[in-house]
Amino acid sequence: MQILVAGVGNVLRGDDGFGVEVAQALMGRSLPPEVRVVETGIGGIHLVQEMLTPFDALLVIDAVDLGRTPGTVLVVKPDVIDVHALAPMERFDALADMHYTKPERAFMLARALGVLPGRFLMVGCQPVDADRLGEGLSPQVAAAVAVAVGEVERIVTHWLAEHEAVG
Repeated sequence: MQILVAGVGNVLRGDDGFGVEVAQALMGRSLPPEVRVVETGIGGIHLVQEMLTPFDALLVIDAVDLGRTPGTVLVVKPDVIDVHALAPMERFDALADMHYTKPERAFMLARALGVLPGRFLMVGCQPVDADRLGEGLSPQVAAAVAVAVGEVERIVTHWLAEHEAVG
């Protein structure tokens, strides 16, 4: 089983840099050889390009505003638009953005290309302010980096054990 762990976000927009910080923390840890950690920044197209190498599972880390207490770490299964179910003009509009800055749009493109793994989750953190200009996470979100690292390690360990039990 091959697992891609991708940190996304903009380090120049405050808490939006959460996913990048978590990815950098994970790169400094000893992870199983089946796990590849990347940091794709705000270029969702880079995330899609990473998925062109086949992976069995995908775990994306990002700041996610779900109206929770700032610093709350959540594991969510994102909804992905099936562009094949859209009318032709809707499909064109959905796929016309070549930047794919939001992970959801990158997931949509990856699914349309047939490279989105069937098993994927997002580890998100509720930001204080993901729109603030400037580097550095808020104290609440900075404290959540270690929590997210632990959550990623837990999920990866579970996926690998589950795969080993089946295989």
